[in-house]
Amino acid sequence: MGTMPVMGMDDDREAAQRLAKQTPELGRAYKREPLRKMLRRLSGGRLGQSRGWPDAPQLNTPWQDTISPTRHGWRERAANLHGENVFGVDYQVCRRCRVAWVEEPHTDPEYQGCGLARAGLAALRAEYPDVSWHTLGGHLSDSVAFWKAVAVGVPGGYEQRDLCTHGTQY
Repeated sequence: MGTMPVMGMDDDREAAQRLAKQTPELGRAYKREPLRKMLRRLSGGRLGQSRGWPDAPQLNTPWQDTISPTRHGWRERAANLHGENVFGVDYQVCRRCRVAWVEEPHTDPEYQGCGLARAGLAALRAEYPDVSWHTLGGHLSDSVAFWKAVAVGVPGGYEQRDLCTHGTQY
């Protein structure tokens, strides 16, 4: 029985940099949102809450678009490296208002600086080119530089804006 080669930190970072270029390789999962909505409606909001809701299904694609495990009615765009999500961002789009929001982009510290956040946000903007991009605000002080960097040339500039009243409209 042979031994598996051990990947080093540099190999992992190179793999993450390649992953940042694979945004077109996207899998989608929609299956559980209707179940969550039905549970919330039938239970008067007591069931189907985000807390304790199982993680979104793991798809066999480098990039994944699934329901957000933390925000009802939102989606999550995530990057999958070696079977683990190493980047994720929650988003919501209202086509009626032509506005979109992103919240809590997170890159595993080991892979920060590999372009995953830039690639994930750019892929969302390309998928929804006719909307202006915002956040709900309340950013940590150490994330200000990140938001300034990714906002360059982006309609809406990821500036703070409240959600519209239309709900999610994909």
